[in-house]
Amino acid sequence: MKLELDRGTGVPLTDQIVAGMEHWIRSREAHAGAKLPSIRALAAEYGISRFPVIEAYDRLVSLGYVESRHGSGFYVSGHAHALPNNYGTSDPRRAEDESSYILQQFNHPGDTLKLASGFIPEAWRDMEGIAQAIRHVVRTDRASTIDYATPLGCAALREHLQARIAPLGIRADTSQILTTFGASQAVDLIVRYLLKAGDTMFVEDPGYYNLFGLLKLHGVNVVGIPRTHEGPDLDVLQAELKRHRPRAIFINTVFHNPTGTVVTPAVAFRLLQLAREYGFMIVEDDIYADFQASPTDRLAALDQLEQVIYIGGLSKTLSSSLRIGFVAASHAIVKHLADIKMLTSISGSMFGESVVLTMLERGAYHKFLDRLRRRMSEALGATAQTLESYGWQLFARPSGGKFLWARVPHVADSQRLVQCATSCDVTVAPGSYFRPHAQTSPWIRINAAFASDPRAKAFFERAAQLAPDDLEATAREPASID
Repeated sequence: MKLELDRGTGVPLTDQIVAGMEHWIRSREAHAGAKLPSIRALAAEYGISRFPVIEAYDRLVSLGYVESRHGSGFYVSGHAHALPNNYGTSDPRRAEDESSYILQQFNHPGDTLKLASGFIPEAWRDMEGIAQAIRHVVRTDRASTIDYATPLGCAALREHLQARIAPLGIRADTSQILTTFGASQAVDLIVRYLLKAGDTMFVEDPGYYNLFGLLKLHGVNVVGIPRTHEGPDLDVLQAELKRHRPRAIFINTVFHNPTGTVVTPAVAFRLLQLAREYGFMIVEDDIYADFQASPTDRLAALDQLEQVIYIGGLSKTLSSSLRIGFVAASHAIVKHLADIKMLTSISGSMFGESVVLTMLERGAYHKFLDRLRRRMSEALGATAQTLESYGWQLFARPSGGKFLWARVPHVADSQRLVQCATSCDVTVAPGSYFRPHAQTSPWIRINAAFASDPRAKAFFERAAQLAPDDLEATAREPASID
């Protein structure tokens, strides 16, 4: 057995050990009953701590690939070769283990500053409004605390969601709206409906890391389309359409994650033309819509849900725990998605839907959004000014949302920024996590809501003072992402 461990990838050593051993076992180079190196021996051989080895062996045991024999050690399980491939691709050793970043958001060491986090601070949330809504639901709607929700979701909540997307120009009746357990479930349902193993989906580069992992889990071929300041690079998109026949493309229209940019009208119209010409669906992720005070063009409004499936939600603003997302699509698609939802999760949370409905009915959410938008806008402006004062480069100056996509001009690989941040008690993620195949990137995502912390400013200053990197590597970065 020969493991390939690389501390520079940003992938935890535990994950690398698990992936490498699983590949070794599944390749049948290891026969059932073969004894594995001891924890101490494996750690010594690769010059690493024993802790990631211990965690890796425990995980392999729980997955069924390895069995532990008391007082004897660890052995390849007798049924390991019959187990499914947990990685969903032909190469389970791939370095771009997107799940590692998701886990890091919830498991930072100590009280480090989560500068790349996708959340807004607790102090910025409407905690009292949520608490009042919960108390109201418990007093007046006991059934919602114990019963299943309906397959499509609470009818009254869907009426409010219908009214929320109407100002965007999206005309949909309530039977075209399906509530989901956050936008993540919406994405999963759509992937299950649209795609099967071997199909191709176009995604944005950089883009939503969780989507990349989900698609690979389903065996879908992922093709990245560079994101420019105006939206997906249409020249690259048209070139790739001549090489591939995608089933769909995933677009984050407003306040794109991670660049903060907004798709322009010209790009939006051309995207719809190409979708009709080549026969692919557009999945429009509009999860940051509520951060936008003055609506811009939505693909779903221009198309009226013919070639577009629209995703929205309230988890990014109201509560990550209540997990309320939704899909708006044609009647036929919503029916299929509801069937898949029933098969995979039975229903959503009736309690969560009732709490959110209460806040919408009472007007509490609308008042909260006004405060949040102002606060976030101020934070974005201040963070952009601070970064530029230290010599950082911004991909764009966002007009709203939470994120700035930034780099130190003379640093080619943002993994160096990750290491620098650690020394300042700050946690960030390398830009490679936001690229479809974990390609090296000089950029990092910064959540402006956390950037006023003194530790963030210390990191910005120290990173700008790093020694120049290999500038030839910087030049190799795709022009549309530079």
